[in-house]
Amino acid sequence: MPNQLRPALVLLTALTVITGLAYPLAMTGLAGALFPAKAAGSLIERDGRVVGSSLIGQSFTGAGYFHGRPSATTAPDPADASKTVPAPYNAANSSGSNLGPTSAALAERVRGDLEALKAENAKTPVPVNLVTTSGSGLDPDISPEAAYFQVPRVAGDRHVPEDRLRDFVTSRIAGRTFGILGEPRVNVLALNLALDELARR
Repeated sequence: MPNQLRPALVLLTALTVITGLAYPLAMTGLAGALFPAKAAGSLIERDGRVVGSSLIGQSFTGAGYFHGRPSATTAPDPADASKTVPAPYNAANSSGSNLGPTSAALAERVRGDLEALKAENAKTPVPVNLVTTSGSGLDPDISPEAAYFQVPRVAGDRHVPEDRLRDFVTSRIAGRTFGILGEPRVNVLALNLALDELARR
C-alpha cells in the first residue's frame, strides 16, 4: 500500500503545481507582456477614468445614444437572496435566458420590444439582434443593420442630419476577423463615445 500511495501523492503534487500554479502564471505573464490591453480586460478610458470594456456591453437608454442587444443576465434579489432580478450586462453572472421558442414570457418580451422599435422606426424592418439576447448576455456589438435602424432616433435627438450620422456609423464598422471569421459588427460603447466626442467639437 505505501509503495502505491507515495507515487500517487508525488504525481498529484507535481501536477497540481504544474497545471494549477506554474502554467496559469506563465500564461498570465505571457499574455500581459504580449497583449497588455487585452490581458487587462480591454478597458476603455476617457479623461483618466475607466468607462467600460470593449468586450462587455452596457446599457444605454437615452434617445441620443445607440442601444445594444437585450441582455438576459440577472443578479440576486436584495430582498430575497434565493431569487434573482434582471440586471442587464451583469458580467458577474453571464448567461442567456434559457427560455425556449415555446416560452410565453419570451414571446411577450420580444413582442413588446418589437412594438417599441417599430414605433421608433416604422420604415425599416427590425433587425433580429435588437430583439434577441446573446448566449452570454454581454454582447458589446450589434450588426451594422441594427445601428442603421437607430440612426433616425439618434439623429433626431442630437439634431444631426441622418446622412451624416449614417456615414459616421459606416466608418466604425469592424469587418470579419481575418476577413473570414464572424460577421461585420459595430461596438456600441465605442460608437457612443465617438458620438459624444463629435458633439464636443
